[in-house]
Amino acid sequence: MKKAFWLAGAMGLALAQPAMAADSVKIGFVSTFSGPTAVIGNDMRNSFELALDHLGRKIDGKPVEVIYEDDQQKPDVGKQKTEKLIQSDKVDFIVGYIWSNVLLASLKTAVDSKTFLISANAGPSQLAGELCSPYVFSTSWQNDQTPQAMGTYMTQKGVKSAFLIGPNYAAGKDMLAGVKSTFKGQVVGEEYTVWPSQLDFSAELTKARNSGAESIFVFYPGAAGVQFLNQYTQAGIKQQIPLYTAFTIDETTLPLQKDNAIGVPGTQQWVNDLPNEENKKFVADYRKKYPGLRPSFYGAQAYDAANLINSAVIAVKGDLTKKDAMKAEMEKANFKSVRGPFKYGNNHIPIQNFYLQDVVKDADGQLSLKTVATIVKDDQDRFHDKCPMK
Repeated sequence: MKKAFWLAGAMGLALAQPAMAADSVKIGFVSTFSGPTAVIGNDMRNSFELALDHLGRKIDGKPVEVIYEDDQQKPDVGKQKTEKLIQSDKVDFIVGYIWSNVLLASLKTAVDSKTFLISANAGPSQLAGELCSPYVFSTSWQNDQTPQAMGTYMTQKGVKSAFLIGPNYAAGKDMLAGVKSTFKGQVVGEEYTVWPSQLDFSAELTKARNSGAESIFVFYPGAAGVQFLNQYTQAGIKQQIPLYTAFTIDETTLPLQKDNAIGVPGTQQWVNDLPNEENKKFVADYRKKYPGLRPSFYGAQAYDAANLINSAVIAVKGDLTKKDAMKAEMEKANFKSVRGPFKYGNNHIPIQNFYLQDVVKDADGQLSLKTVATIVKDDQDRFHDKCPMK
C-alpha cells in the first residue's frame, strides 16, 4: 500500500497538465507561526527571507513570491494549507514543515501534484523509506540520525544505562528508536508523553530517578524542551543524573533555559560556529538583520532550502516545467550549504556529519552553542534501503 503511494505520485507525471513558464518563482512555506512553538517557525521564516536577500530577491532573474501559511502545529490544518498552496496558489515549490505528523499528513497532496516539497526540518522514517518520492527532498536529516549520534556518544563515554523520555508522536518514536539503535548500554525504561499538550513532566522525572538509571535521554523541541529542562533542574535531578538530549536545547530555547542548559550536551548536524565561509556570512548577517536573535538549526535548514531551490531553477534557466532536470540538479546538492558539503542519498535525505554541541558563554557573557567534536562523519540514514528509488 505504501509503495503504491509512491507509484501514484510518479504516475502523476503522465496525468498532470503541462505547466506554463511563469514570470516569477512561487514558493509556499508551511510552518508554525502561532502558539508557543511559533518561535521556531519565525526563525525558519527569518532565515528563508535572509537567503532571498542574499539572492537579490530573485532566482535566475525571476522575482520570488513566498506565501507563508501557519499550520498551527496541527496535521489537519497543515494538510489544508498544503492543499491551498498547491491547488489555489499554484506554487512551484513548497517548503517548511517542523513537525513529522504535519508533514506526513501533507505529503500525498504534494506528491500527487508533482510539486517539489523540501522539508526544512521534519524527517519521519517513512519519508526516508517506503514513502520517499522523486519530488521530496530534505535539507535537514532523518529523525533517527541525530539521536543515533547521541547514542554513539553516550557509548563512547561509557554510560552503562539510560532512561528515555519523549513525546508520543511520529518524531518522538523515531528519536527514541534512534538512540536505542546505537546506545550499547541498558535502556532501563522509556516514557512517551501526550503531545503537544503535556508540559508537566514530574511523573516521568520521578520514574527516571527511581529507575536507577545512570543517565536520562530526552527529546523535547520548543516550549516542551524549556519546561522539561526547568523541571529537571528544579527537581534536583541535574545534580544526580546526567541528561543527554537531541533537539531540546537550541538558539530558540536557550534564552529561556538559561544556565539550566549548561552542562547538558546535545547533537546536531549544524552548529552556529561551523567554520565554513557560507555559515559565517549566514550567522553574521542574521544577527544584523534581526538584532538580539541568533539563528537556530531550524533556520539554517530553511536557509539551505532556499539555495537548493535556487540551484534547481538556475539549472533549467528558469523553465520550471523541466521537472526531471530540476530533480537531477537538486540530487547533486550543488550549492554552498551552511553545514559544509554534503551529498544526497537515493532517498533525498542528506548524507552528512553530526556534531556534539555544548552550551558556553561567549565573549559578551551570553549563552551560545559551541561545536565540541565530530561524532559521526558522512552518516546515512538507516531507512534508505527501503526507498524504491535507486
